[in-house]
Amino acid sequence: MCSPSATLTAWAGAWLAGRSAPDDVLDSLHAWAPRQLVAAGDPVTGGHTGLPWPGGESLEGGGAGIMLLLKLIREESGDPQARLRLMLPVPGDVRGLPTGSEFAAAALEAEEGILVGVPGDHGMGLVPEWVDEDTLQWTVYRTPVPQIVEQDMPLGEAEYAIRQAVRDAADALARLQTTEVNSGGPDPRELIEDELAEYSRHEYPDSIPLRARRILDTADHVAAILTVAQHEPASAPSSASAMAAQETLLRPLWNAIRAARLAAIHATA
Repeated sequence: MCSPSATLTAWAGAWLAGRSAPDDVLDSLHAWAPRQLVAAGDPVTGGHTGLPWPGGESLEGGGAGIMLLLKLIREESGDPQARLRLMLPVPGDVRGLPTGSEFAAAALEAEEGILVGVPGDHGMGLVPEWVDEDTLQWTVYRTPVPQIVEQDMPLGEAEYAIRQAVRDAADALARLQTTEVNSGGPDPRELIEDELAEYSRHEYPDSIPLRARRILDTADHVAAILTVAQHEPASAPSSASAMAAQETLLRPLWNAIRAARLAAIHATA
């Protein structure tokens, strides 16, 4: 899984559809952090949900337990028209976010979030935030749900695009590395394997469509290559112009990863 939000979207979707148990959702989240907290993003949301909020005395204990988050998701998903949508916004691409909302600002800062509710109505936004290396806090917002739901790329198109991105990512890694031999540095292939091992700690529901699983696995592979490419000492930009060139080279690949992940995760939710 690419993020806690993707994990929760996939597993909560399976749970709401009766294909997994609440404990499965909790176990998937605990793979990210052993301690999970829930808090409201503001007093209004706190009053609506009963959650503690920043600045409120009730947050002194560190937030509510994760079971309350599942209860809120269940309540917001009660309408047959309700949707559970993963958000992976970045500057320049905020598709699906409710414009001008506190949830949108928080999700953009975190570059992830989840929107739950009926399009055209008010619903709930969730944004994860790391408190420390062992604690993940889910902040809940009351937020409008956009009437128009952004259409995801069809799975067949997403699979073709992400396969092409594997080749493009490998080419990008080769181009970003200098021609000098860095004998003292780690093997990029080992670094990529380490990245993939980290991704593999996070499992998918058994009910996930096979094609969606392939897309997510391939997206993780591309992301691992790009992560190594960006952090490999031999490929680190040495000037502002080199940094801009690297960004221009890698941005389309990261965009392809995000589009593929959204299509695959929403096929499971």
